[in-house]
Amino acid sequence: MPAAPGRRVALVHDWLNQMGGAERVLLELSGLYPEAPIYTSIYDPAAMDSGFLEKDIRTSIMQVMPAVFEQHRRYLPVYAATFARWWIRDADVIVSNASGFCRWIPTDLSTTHVCYCLTPPRYLWDTRRYLAAERDFPPTLDPAVRLGLDGLRRLDRYMADRTDHFVAISKAVAERIRRFYGRDSTVIHPPVRVEDFAPAPPAEIGEHLLLVSRLAPYKRIDLAIRACNRLGLPLRIVGSGRAEADLKAIAGPTIEFAGRVNEQRLRRELARCRAVLFPGEEDFGLVPIEAQASGRPVLAFAGGGALETIRAGETGEFFERPTTGALIAALQEFDAASYDPAALVENARGYSHRRFAREFTQLIDNLADRARGPS
Repeated sequence: MPAAPGRRVALVHDWLNQMGGAERVLLELSGLYPEAPIYTSIYDPAAMDSGFLEKDIRTSIMQVMPAVFEQHRRYLPVYAATFARWWIRDADVIVSNASGFCRWIPTDLSTTHVCYCLTPPRYLWDTRRYLAAERDFPPTLDPAVRLGLDGLRRLDRYMADRTDHFVAISKAVAERIRRFYGRDSTVIHPPVRVEDFAPAPPAEIGEHLLLVSRLAPYKRIDLAIRACNRLGLPLRIVGSGRAEADLKAIAGPTIEFAGRVNEQRLRRELARCRAVLFPGEEDFGLVPIEAQASGRPVLAFAGGGALETIRAGETGEFFERPTTGALIAALQEFDAASYDPAALVENARGYSHRRFAREFTQLIDNLADRARGPS
């Protein structure tokens, strides 16, 4: 669904050096506005889906900074300064797909800025828990760093006041926007191409559990590994990331790392596992929807977006505490064969990319028309 005739749209994203749910959402947004350029701090084509190769991607001066692709998180203050000074002059509507500082991009009165908020930055607003999961950051911060983060939080709050409209990916994120920024938001769940997934014949369902994720510490994949180690359950892990070596170091003989796979292989993996584990607290989480579209139930941590997409007893179950013991107890009671694949697929249909396209483009059109006023 293209932008209204004559309306110029620009997309803004934090960074493009790893594939995850945020980048998949960006591809969907780019599909809605195919003429829109994508502004981002850095872009590593080798790390990204091939769908980005045909896009008009415009990078910042950070693109040439030393080791920025491998150590981008250490450039935290530079991101803030980069986006805060990066004017986009040739757009009527700017859509920032943001979990970091790309929302800081300045606009004038003739431009409508809509933030599709993946989450307020965790490293600013949930610093203690963020650091607890990150081995390459110190567990405590020296006074100068704490002072710097306090300053960035104040600036982030100020920049939130300059954002015209917030759209949240989940009710959980909408609550954070209200708590941290004092702003209301519209909730539009991210798009999932649910029709690309389908249940497998019962005879092809395996006995193994499946976990699909970028391998980052806050995803809490370690909980799934330790629980399956203790119970001797087969677990296949699909994905790659900076925590891979640490996770392999604690994995027992029933744990298999499949690495990053293509979309066709992913659909096959989802449809043929016994169940999908989702152990981290995610802002939304595309994988539980894809699992349900594949007819497979999900065992998830009871937090974040999973509470909105999984119906306990119908499409999956929850474990209440982010501990190995809580997950072990849930696994011992979990009966994957008791779920109706048809009910799982029906629940997933509510999150289709067609629904997202309709809701998001209608919102953008309404906001842009309101900002423009009567002709």
